[in-house]
Amino acid sequence: MAVLPIKPIPFFANKNQAFWRLQAVGWAGAMLLRAMSAIANDQALTFLVIVLIGTVTGFSISLVLAVIFRQLIGRQPLLTWGVTVLAIPVAVGLYAFVDAWVIWLYRAESDASFAQLFIGYFYYDATLLGAWSALYYAINFYLTVEEQNDQLLRLENQATQAQLAMLRYQLNPHFLFNTLNSISTLVLLKQTEPANAMLSRLSSFLRYTLVNKPSARVTVVQEVETLKLYLDIERMRFEERLRTTFDIAPETEPGLLPSLLLQPLVENAIKYAVSQQESGAEITITTQLIGSTLRIVVSDTGPGLQTSTTDNRLSGMTYDGGEPVSTGVGLSNIRDRLSQAYGEDHRFETIEPPEGGFAVVIELPFERTEAGEEAIPVPRLAATGSR
Repeated sequence: MAVLPIKPIPFFANKNQAFWRLQAVGWAGAMLLRAMSAIANDQALTFLVIVLIGTVTGFSISLVLAVIFRQLIGRQPLLTWGVTVLAIPVAVGLYAFVDAWVIWLYRAESDASFAQLFIGYFYYDATLLGAWSALYYAINFYLTVEEQNDQLLRLENQATQAQLAMLRYQLNPHFLFNTLNSISTLVLLKQTEPANAMLSRLSSFLRYTLVNKPSARVTVVQEVETLKLYLDIERMRFEERLRTTFDIAPETEPGLLPSLLLQPLVENAIKYAVSQQESGAEITITTQLIGSTLRIVVSDTGPGLQTSTTDNRLSGMTYDGGEPVSTGVGLSNIRDRLSQAYGEDHRFETIEPPEGGFAVVIELPFERTEAGEEAIPVPRLAATGSR
C-alpha cells in the first residue's frame, strides 16, 4: 500500500485557521448564489456592487456574532441560549437595515418603501444568519465533544500505562530479594568470586530493566536474551540442577511481546521444579507461529501441580518457615499484564503435559517491529551454557 509523503493534518487542528477558511468559503458561496440569482433576473451588472456590499456586511456582522457566541459557549445553557435568542434578531435587523438602505438608494425611483424593503430583506437575512449561527454552534459543540473524548482516552491510556508500570515494577523487588539473599549466603560462606560474578550479572540485568520502559514491547529475540541473562544469575545458585532448552522458531524472532513477560514464568519454574527436586529440572522455552498467532510455551520437568503446591504455584505464593508469604507476582501478574495489553485477544493457560511436569501456554497476536524502530539493547556477558 502506498504511503503518503506528507502526513495529513486534521481540518480543525488549528481552530482559528479553520474558522477563517469556513468564513471565506461560506460567504463567498452566499455571494455567488446571490449574484447568479441577480443575473438570472436580468439585473444590471452594477447590481453586483450591491451584492458585494451585502456580503461584506453579513461577513462583518457574523464576526461580531462569533465574538459573542465564543463567550457564551461553556456557560449555563439558559444564559447561552437566552443571549443567543436576543443577539440574532438584533444582528438580523442591522443586516436587513443595511441591505434595505442600499437598495433604496440604488432604486430611488422604485415604488417600494424602505419599510417594505426592510421586511423583505429581514426574512432573507434571518435565514442566512440563522443558518450561520446554527452551524457555528454545531461545529463548536462537536469540537468540544471531541476534545472531551480525546481527554478521556488520554486519561484511560495513562491509567493503563500506570497499571502496566505497576505490574512490571512488582518484578524487581521480588527478584532482588531472591538474588541478594543468594549473594548474602555466598558472602557468609566466603565465596567472594561467585558473589562478585552474581553481582555483575545482577547489575547487567537491572540495567536492562531500567533502560526498558515498563510499557515497552520487545522482540522474541530480545526477551530470550534477557531470559538467558536472568538464568546466568540463577545458574550460579543451582549449577547443574538448572538445565534449559530454547526452541525458538526463526519466523517468531521479530514478534513483539511485553518486556520481561516470561521472566516470572521461568522464575516460577525454578522455584517449584528445580528447587523442589534434588536432581533439579529442565526448563524449556518454545515459540511457534500459528497463522497470525504467536504461541509461547514455558514448560518444566518438575513435579507438576502437586496437591501441596498447586495453589501456591498458581497464585505466586512462597513459604517461609511453614508460613505462606505472598510475593504479589507470578502467574497472576502475567494474566494482569496480558489483559491490560491485549484485552480479550490473547490466551493464557496452565497445563500438565501427559509426560509430566508443568507448562504455561501463551498466545498473542503476532506483530512485528516497525521500520526504523530502535531495538532495546540487552547486556551480554560471557557464554552461559544455555542451550
